Amino acid sequence: MQSTDSTLIPSAIFKLIITLALQLRTLPTLAALSLCRNSCGSIAIKYPFGLDDGCGAPQFRHMLNCTTDLFFTTPSGIYKVQSIDYDKKSMVIYDPAMSTCSILQPHHDFLMTPIQSIIIPPTSDTVFALLNCSIDSPVLNHYKNLCFNFSGHSCDELYGPCNAFRVFHLLSNSSPPCCFTGYDTVKYMSMDILDCSHYTTVINTDDLKGMGPLDWVYGIKLTFSVADTGCERCEQSGGSCGFDTETEGLVCLCSSYMNSTRECAAGSITAEGQSHGPPRLLFQALVLILGTFLRMMTLS
Repeated sequence: MQSTDSTLIPSAIFKLIITLALQLRTLPTLAALSLCRNSCGSIAIKYPFGLDDGCGAPQFRHMLNCTTDLFFTTPSGIYKVQSIDYDKKSMVIYDPAMSTCSILQPHHDFLMTPIQSIIIPPTSDTVFALLNCSIDSPVLNHYKNLCFNFSGHSCDELYGPCNAFRVFHLLSNSSPPCCFTGYDTVKYMSMDILDCSHYTTVINTDDLKGMGPLDWVYGIKLTFSVADTGCERCEQSGGSCGFDTETEGLVCLCSSYMNSTRECAAGSITAEGQSHGPPRLLFQALVLILGTFLRMMTLS
């Protein structure tokens, strides 16, 4: 009976060693996998943005999602991202339900969360054109100072050349009031309060002087700010900037099993100065089991 036990135990230990060795063999492959996706379609994804939870800056958490295209999410909807310029720190999004010169859509509001309004608001050269407004609209009365002309353009230009907006002129046999305004107006007043039936948005308005609405660029340009968190140091060391999903503290993502608070140094040392990666733990277990196995073989 003792002979059977002494045979089974080394055999079981030997099988365990083989299993651990095979797992250890696959770890370099796991380490090579990137934790954070760095693109969606043709658009590069860099800090402060992230597609996977824990990637990028925590303030931008859950703002972007990637299916076949990249989308920006706000309380009022999901908007297709057309481009991101990391040098100029700007993003251009497009509302598929927005009216333009060529298509008339039912009106709705453009809403952002309070944090989005602070860290990634529409740029000053993004103009909201409120169309077919009632004569009782607050922006035509008490808050008429919120309306302005941009680059010498007027409301009549929209009701004339634009096929989609010409219907307003035909229905009233005149040009109904409209208002060119900024994001702060629609931020604090809904379209129902503004009493305007439709809206469109135009970007790069500083470059549109002398250009008709058929040549305007429609969309919403957002500008984002990036806090100096030492991310550049992490990226230069081969890591990706991210955050702890529970504490939202800065983390340098070094591999699929090791992180650091600053940079990806040799051994991926953490803030406490200790490596917590599975390779080290598996290696120690392998040595311990192998030593036990050899001792038992010697005793037998």
